[in-house]
Amino acid sequence: MAIKWLIDASYFVAAILFILGLKGMSSPVSARKGIVWAGVGMVLATVVTFLTPGMNNFALMVIAIALGGAVAWISGKKVAMTDMPQMVAIYNGMGGGAAAAIAAVEFARGEMHGTVVTLLATLGALIGAVSFSGSVVAWAKLQGVMKKAFRLPAQNAVNIVLALVTVAVGGAIVIAPAIDPLLVGAFFVLALLLGVIITLPIGGADMPVVISLFNAFTGLAVGFEGFVMGIPALIIAGIVVGAAGTLLTQLMAKAMNRPISNILFTPMTGAASGGEAVEGEQKEIGAMDAAALMRYASKVIIVPGYGMAVAGAQHKVWEMTELLEEAGVEVVFAIHPVAGRMPGHMNVLLAEAGVPYDKIFDLEEINGDFAQADVALVIGANDVVNPSARTDKSSPIYGMPILNADMAQNVIVVKRGKGTGYSGIENALFYKDNTRLLYGSAQQAIGEVIQHVKALSV
Repeated sequence: MAIKWLIDASYFVAAILFILGLKGMSSPVSARKGIVWAGVGMVLATVVTFLTPGMNNFALMVIAIALGGAVAWISGKKVAMTDMPQMVAIYNGMGGGAAAAIAAVEFARGEMHGTVVTLLATLGALIGAVSFSGSVVAWAKLQGVMKKAFRLPAQNAVNIVLALVTVAVGGAIVIAPAIDPLLVGAFFVLALLLGVIITLPIGGADMPVVISLFNAFTGLAVGFEGFVMGIPALIIAGIVVGAAGTLLTQLMAKAMNRPISNILFTPMTGAASGGEAVEGEQKEIGAMDAAALMRYASKVIIVPGYGMAVAGAQHKVWEMTELLEEAGVEVVFAIHPVAGRMPGHMNVLLAEAGVPYDKIFDLEEINGDFAQADVALVIGANDVVNPSARTDKSSPIYGMPILNADMAQNVIVVKRGKGTGYSGIENALFYKDNTRLLYGSAQQAIGEVIQHVKALSV
């Protein structure tokens, strides 16, 4: 009795720590503390599991924890901040896969107790398997293993039919008088295939939302399987993660002005069409002129995008910022909610380079300041600064909230070439009279600007 009380109390404390951790992660200032709180909660929940009556296979549990911990520790040390999105994607997938594996083990034991328990186990298996296989595909795209999106001729019809068949097989498992191994095997194959088929056509423009959605899926799957196993910590942690992931997904979709159903069933693959023809011509600028514009400006707003992440230029950008500030220039950073490959990607990169949190502003906080800025420096961003979202009703991104970089007195855009963004839409900003393009990788271009700023400051 005392042991049961201790276990229940420990799980309750672990759940509180999970909630406190998630609360801490809501702000960059308290994120480190939040991660520590959540980590302590997970350690507590893991240790208490060994005290559960009837628990066996302690050696296998220790080996699994040691192997998983070692892989996580090594990868956490080695993975660069620029590669964090794919790491998050695969870790999300592993969580979903673990939930699906729990259900598979319970099915294999053939000890489901009641229709409700079997239903929840099946739902958790379905959601977890979809999250696992979909996250693996997302990882492959982010890592560059899969170079492009693949869309089947009748993609939406295939998605719907496959989903219905998978649900039907899952329903058959729930109502069957006994667990049928062949039925269970077919169910898992279909669920894994569904995750792959859904994710294959989704391009880089929609990837932040997809990562967030799979995070929500993983939370829900863990919560369902926690109920099946009777572990309150898993139930609470799963519900909290699922709810947080769902809210974040909705916020990300709103930031793109695209419903989640549209993202899943009509994704941007990099070959978007529609929109009015862009008039004007692109005008180039050299690093020396760009340096002079910013060196003698009163206020500069920097808009980072995935191009900065790819080039690993965040440290150079901060070095340039410090030089400009020493010359009396006010420099701040403007972050779009879907900039980069995952929520908060740009914030993490800038923080890693040493940029203070009070210099980083979200879209709602900074948009009104662009009109007072002498220079808006756009580094590797595209769709999130495209004014067509405000002006062109025929554009696929019309209505999407954007950063008002075009309203600055001068706009400098650092680009590797003349290509479009992930959506495949031509950016009207690049053709405006107040815009100049500085070609080259962000690392190289900003490095040259730094040298000229130093020369002007002598």
